Amino acid sequence: MELSERHRRYWRRNLQLSAALLLVWAGVTFGVGYFARSLNAEFFGWPFYFWVGAQGALLVYLLIIWFYARTMDRLDREFGVSEDEAP
Repeated sequence: MELSERHRRYWRRNLQLSAALLLVWAGVTFGVGYFARSLNAEFFGWPFYFWVGAQGALLVYLLIIWFYARTMDRLDREFGVSEDEAP
């Protein structure tokens, strides 16, 4: 099956979005853990970097999921592959 140029553009944009969000995920996962230890403060008796890593990273992960779902919904509608438009 030969893919049309429209399919290639859709797939290329999907891959670009996925790659960008994976970079954000990797930066949060590894960057926060590495650099947050320099935050020498306590928050309710726990080290502050613990809270940044445990709670802040989860919030970023949720934002990544929300952003991906919203962006892919728009991309699906733009290229006519939305589930709402299915027969």
